[in-house]
Amino acid sequence: MKAIAFTQYGPPDGLELIDIPRPTPKDDELLIRVHASSINSWDWEFLNGTPFINRLIFGLLKPRPGKQILGADIAGTVVAAGRQVTRFQPGDQVFGDLWDDWGGFAEYACAHETAMEPKPANSTFEQAAAVPQAGVLALQGIRKAGQLKPGQKVLINGAGGGVGTFAIQLAKLSGAEVTGVDASHKLDVVRSVGADHVIDYALQDFTKTGVRYNLIVDCQGFRSMIDNRGALEPEGTYAMIGGSIPRVYQLWFLSLVASLTGEQRKLRLVADGPNKGLSDLKELIEAGKLVPIIDRTYQLSEVPEAMRHFGQGHHKGKIVITMER
Repeated sequence: MKAIAFTQYGPPDGLELIDIPRPTPKDDELLIRVHASSINSWDWEFLNGTPFINRLIFGLLKPRPGKQILGADIAGTVVAAGRQVTRFQPGDQVFGDLWDDWGGFAEYACAHETAMEPKPANSTFEQAAAVPQAGVLALQGIRKAGQLKPGQKVLINGAGGGVGTFAIQLAKLSGAEVTGVDASHKLDVVRSVGADHVIDYALQDFTKTGVRYNLIVDCQGFRSMIDNRGALEPEGTYAMIGGSIPRVYQLWFLSLVASLTGEQRKLRLVADGPNKGLSDLKELIEAGKLVPIIDRTYQLSEVPEAMRHFGQGHHKGKIVITMER
């Protein structure tokens, strides 16, 4: 089978289209013919070996064998099922996040059955592949505030990317008043998915406007944690998606201080794990209440170009990879 692999950390030029044996599923795994995958921030970070913790996962000096194929999100068809598998059978169409094993930039991949859900009946494989990681992170971020109430104020920082475009739609389903923050060239898509207000981050600091929010979902992390907390209502929640290790430590430290001082504003890290809530997203998609936003679609052989486009930061929504047949 064909796959995109890398053997050295660095720019997308190091990605190669290679032929490797088709994987064999374990007793509790599925063998999936991948029809589509999509790019997430983790793919870019792992490719470049940053932050350093990623090298502990992929390999210290270079990606070790078994960790040389990027791609976590997949949508495809079950080809074979291990003897312990009970949820799926050959021919089933599935989608999910290969968070633990990766390998989605390939024609075939193995996955534990719990990592997959039935593909939304009204979605193409390309649309389904855009959902798992970004959609789940967005859902988990929104849920950090508990049950949003109609009229509450929600701000999405990094609103024009994959996570952001899902988060806006999910917040609007709760009746929230949503503000989206991103670069000027992404504000059109931010409006198109339902944001009530938009802010160009280069022109205005959302933490300095005087507006207070019930929930801030932060997909970018370029404002200080103190300023983010200051932009919350007295019992508001800040949900951080991704971010550097120093920012994670800062969030944990401030959360500890808050628990000792009685501070009601909450600082939360979105790290609930893969695929938790994916079945809920499937139901919303099938009901026509949630739509994946796709910026561009590339063939498997074009992954280096797709990764370069991702690294430039100009994409709106998700970048999808389809497999040549």
